[in-house]
Amino acid sequence: MKNIKKLTLLHSNDMHGDFLAEEVDEKLVGGVSMLSGYINQVRREEKNVIYAISGDMFRGSIIDSEFHGVSTIQIMNILGPDIVTLGNHEVDYGLAHLLFLEKCAEFPIINANMYITTNHKRLFAPCKVLEIDGMKILFIGILTELTLLECRKDPLIGTFVTLEDAADEIGRICNTYNSIDIDFTVLLTHIGFEEDKRLAAMLDPSWGVDVIIGGHSHTFITEPAEVNGIPIVQAGIGTDQIGRFDINVDMDNNCIDSYTWTPVPINSDNCPRDPAIEDVINSYKSQTDAKYNQILTRFVRELTHPTRIRETELGDLFADILKDAFGVDIFLMASGSVRVEKMGPVVTKGNFNTCFPYDDSAHLLYWTGAQLKTAIKHMLRDETLGGAHTEFYQLSHGLEVEYDQKTHSFLKFNFEGEPVADDRVFSIGLQQFHFNNMKDSFDLDIEEIEKYKKSRVIASSCKDVIEEKLSEGQHQDTAGTGRLIIHTV
Repeated sequence: MKNIKKLTLLHSNDMHGDFLAEEVDEKLVGGVSMLSGYINQVRREEKNVIYAISGDMFRGSIIDSEFHGVSTIQIMNILGPDIVTLGNHEVDYGLAHLLFLEKCAEFPIINANMYITTNHKRLFAPCKVLEIDGMKILFIGILTELTLLECRKDPLIGTFVTLEDAADEIGRICNTYNSIDIDFTVLLTHIGFEEDKRLAAMLDPSWGVDVIIGGHSHTFITEPAEVNGIPIVQAGIGTDQIGRFDINVDMDNNCIDSYTWTPVPINSDNCPRDPAIEDVINSYKSQTDAKYNQILTRFVRELTHPTRIRETELGDLFADILKDAFGVDIFLMASGSVRVEKMGPVVTKGNFNTCFPYDDSAHLLYWTGAQLKTAIKHMLRDETLGGAHTEFYQLSHGLEVEYDQKTHSFLKFNFEGEPVADDRVFSIGLQQFHFNNMKDSFDLDIEEIEKYKKSRVIASSCKDVIEEKLSEGQHQDTAGTGRLIIHTV
């Protein structure tokens, strides 16, 4: 007779400080109060429950940004995850601050990727064995390469670069723990859904990885993908839903006997509220409301940013502000800097902070027309237009690009109405992150670029510049079309 034990595995990813419920179709949706209520309800109803978070607890809300993640850690302490892995936004406030926040956390944070280059010592525990009802469950944390890009600013910090490296590290950890008879193994990753599938295909079945719970690509699914016999799941973004595995674990063979998985909506129809966690959130919210409810500006109408891989109204507005403020020919503003789909017509300081939560210095560079075309063509590669989580940029006024995906060619590449000559030199503005990762973002080498003229920092804060310019002008408007036309396959 099989020795079977039931495990209920709940999971979230990419919560991004989504603490507050919203009213949708006359019912409340999301927020950590009802999320906590649901988790607590499952913990009461089921015997063996584990709740895991697969990266990016931080960033995306005023409450998180204002208190640099300290508020998030306190709220997460009350929510009570059993295990958490790092996402790329966990390093947004700096590595030293992240190590401080880890000390504030009352739950384990794991990551097998980040280490000190001088002695190869890991910065975090790579894994954690949780024991419940006689089951030994091994969790391993694997991080996205975007965090590697951010950490390149610090030469003392390294990570494993490729999926192959990550797979090898998973094998070493699994082999090491085989001696203590692990019953079940979970990878908590933050590398994106497609990368999870690639990683699963690389894993040796003898390592015993049973499940991959991922994040980073904000993928909402209705059923798991299965690769190499491993179910791969993700729970979208924010707190509007939670993933739920109900797994029968074969204790004799240390594997899944059977399972069901479903995304559970977090709403007032099926989730009780948690008053204790609401009190903590409201204490932070009262402080941020007093600061961020002041009105910055009023647009002519609501401006939108419905996708990060097309020209948008908010993208045009912000790129133009930065171009004109810095006096550069072209400012390429990262689409991912804009974190809302719409804003306005009345814009408060809080609205703007939620819309543009990240801050970077601005860098001035000089590119030839040929280099500019290389950069834009790299941005428009099939991988990006197909929806992969890669970098994309909003073009400032004056630059007009028409691109045919089928032939991978430009039908138009003009600046101020004239075709761009390969040897013409342009002054280019970039945010710091994208300057630091020139090769990955634009397929350009900084050494080659700086042969003509050295780059330099021209402002310590892009966010401050946009906020100031918004406050100076009322009734702003923008078309959001015409600068970047893409003919897709």
